[in-house]
Parts: sequence; C-alpha cells; structure tokens
Amino acid sequence: MGTNTNRQASQSTPEGEIGTELDLDITNVAHGGIFVARHEGRVVFVSDTLPGERVRARLTDANKKSFWRAETVEVLDAAPERQPHIWAAAAIDRDPADRAGGAEFGHIELGHQRELKRQVLTDALHRMAAIDSDVTVEAVPVAADASPGDAMDGTGWRTRVRLHVTETGIVGPYAARSHRVIPVDDLPLAVHALEMAAPLDKLFAGAASVDVVAPSVGEVQILVAEQDDKGRRRRTAPKPITERVGDREFRLDAAGFWQVHARAAETLFAAVQDAIDPELFDAKAANLDLYGGVGLLAAAVGDRFGSDVRITSVESDAQATDNAGANLAEWVGATAQTARVDKFLTGLTRDADAAERSRLQAATVVLDPPRSGAGGEVVDTLAFLAPAQVVYVACDPVALARDVALFAGHGYTLRSLRAFDLFPNTHHVEAVALLTR
Repeated sequence: MGTNTNRQASQSTPEGEIGTELDLDITNVAHGGIFVARHEGRVVFVSDTLPGERVRARLTDANKKSFWRAETVEVLDAAPERQPHIWAAAAIDRDPADRAGGAEFGHIELGHQRELKRQVLTDALHRMAAIDSDVTVEAVPVAADASPGDAMDGTGWRTRVRLHVTETGIVGPYAARSHRVIPVDDLPLAVHALEMAAPLDKLFAGAASVDVVAPSVGEVQILVAEQDDKGRRRRTAPKPITERVGDREFRLDAAGFWQVHARAAETLFAAVQDAIDPELFDAKAANLDLYGGVGLLAAAVGDRFGSDVRITSVESDAQATDNAGANLAEWVGATAQTARVDKFLTGLTRDADAAERSRLQAATVVLDPPRSGAGGEVVDTLAFLAPAQVVYVACDPVALARDVALFAGHGYTLRSLRAFDLFPNTHHVEAVALLTR
C-alpha cells in the first residue's frame, strides 16, 4: 500500500467525470460495504477502504447530484485496522475491475469488521426507527473442518458458492459490483471440502453457472445450470441432500435455499428459540413461520415447545414446501403451505372466522424474509392480524430498521435484538429481533 501524500491526483479527465482520481479522507462506514468521504461538500461512497484512511480513489459514477461513487486504487495513509486482504484475488494491488467480489471487508481486521457492522445496524435503527440500541455483533463458531487460523481471520465458513461462467467456459466469481467473471485459484471463504472440490480449473462452455454445495451430511455436490434459449439460467434438476442441525436432519434440494455459513442454521435455530417469550407463547394458537423454506425455524419452535404445537410454514417455492412437509411430519399440528406470504396473509384477513382470528391474535409469528425485508404490505397485513409476538430474522440491517419502524406504527415494540457475524469478511450481518404489542 502506498504512503506518498505528495503525489497529486490524476487530472487526465475533468474532475467529476468517470475515471477522475481524487485523494479522499474516509470518515465512516455506510450500508452495503462502502465507506463515506466528502469532496468539496459532496458525499463520495468509496469501496475497499475503511474509516480513518486517506486514499486515492477513481470515480465510477459521477452522475448523481447528491453523491458520487469511487473505487480505491491506492492507500495513502492506512488505518491501524487494515490488514493484508484474506483473498489475493480481491487485494488492493489489483485494478478494481480485476478484484474478485464477495469479500469486501477482507482487508479489515475481523474484530473491527464486527464493530463496523454494529455501527451500520445501530445507525439504521436510530435513523429509521428512532431506536438507540446497544446490540453487539456476536462471533459464530467455525466449521467442523476449519483450521485454527480460520477462526482468527474469518475464513473457511461458506458451504455454498456460485461460480459464474464466461462465453468460453471459464468459471469464477464476479468482480465486485459487476458481471465480469474473475478466474481464481482459491476460495478462502469456503469450507475446506468445498474449496478442494471446486472445479476452478475446468471449462463449462455453454453453462450459465456452477454451484458447489458442501452439505453437512454426504459429499460435495457440483450443480451445473445450463442456459435456456434466451440465455437465462435454467433451474437444475432436483438433487436431494441432508443437512443436520443438532440431532435433527432436514431434507432439501441441493440447489434450494439453506443458510450459507456452516454453523448458521444451528445458530439461528437456537436464537429463534431464545427470542420467543414463553409467557406469550400458545401452542394451540395459529402460529406461523413465514418465508419458511424447508421448515428450519418452524422446527425450532416445535423443538422448544413440544409436539402439540400448531404451526403453519408458508413458502412460495413448492419444492421447498414439499420438503418442509416431510421435515415437520412428526408434529401433528404442523403444516406446510405453498403460497406467497402477502397473498397468504391477505387470505387470512379475508377468510378467518372469529375463532381463527382469536387464535391469530394469540400467535407467535416467525418472519424470515429475503434481503429486501418484509415491506409495508406484509407488515401492515400481519399487524392487522395482531399476533402476540413476532420473531423477525433479518439479513439486511436497513430493511430490518424500516420494518421495525412500520411495526411500531401498529403498536409493536422492539423487545430484544441479537446480531450474528454469519458472513465474515463481507459487510453482511444477520439479526434476530423480538417485537411485541
């Protein structure tokens, strides 16, 4: 990394045009794995840096009136928390266009990564929901096959990796913030079995992508997705695998959704169980597991409160719902329904009789939406049904804060909040919140 502060920024293009290089002081972290600087009063969002640094950055988007975007090309004064990047393919000495994406915090010491994630989460809650939180971002145990160094640098945890494919069949991750495939010879974030099996040196001409999956039970799976006649990714044929969480096994499709970190499923399983207020829990109520996938969190509820728990898991993917039905079969009161969550809730508001409305008002709802969050329509409809408590599992701090604010408008209060570092060396963070009336 450079330290020459006397060198002048390149003026080969007019300032404010794409390609212009600026010397910038980085002041704080923003959502999305980027950092904040100011140039003549204008906000500039900068990648591959961290607060406390002075960097030379190249403008990549100067069309917005309120802010610009830039990529670090040289570190002039490094912050004490900077470390050599854990992935050489994403390091600062590469041109930004040639840096592999998916490890955007890999140049930051692991403990400080968690502090930055905490700042993003608490800032979002303060700005969007007027809540001041003292939450910390908790470390998560490493994978079973991890080395001692993996726990120190946040590597060796990914059990699922998607490799993209060039027209000539070369595979690799996308470059950061682009669809350009970057050939790599290692995958340091992956569990070791996956990294060893990944076909990084093979050609897959005509394929749309190659998924490499390392389930907790059985061999690593390599799933090649072909393109349809319009060049879109064609879904692969179902391939059943088994994932083990504690003493429980879950059946799912290898290409279906499952938590990526090797210890994420068990972490969230326990966190949801701990978040539920037992004083508010009613096993006979119309309990719900929304965006339920293959039934992981519905099973967490059943394991804590017993086999007579009544709970409906709702998921839009029919294959996942079929698996959820099998995974929840031991609970007599458990069902799995294929439906979009918004449509399902609208149907409840329309069709529920007085007895069912009463059971809904006594319900515990586990809400695990996609990264975009539940959103206004789902929150409003769910709040109209007035369940006793909502356990919200969130993978995006801003979406969580927005939805917490929406729930507050219906009289729900944030009772508890935990955050987990399920995505080390990236900006992502997982949170589990309890909301009650």
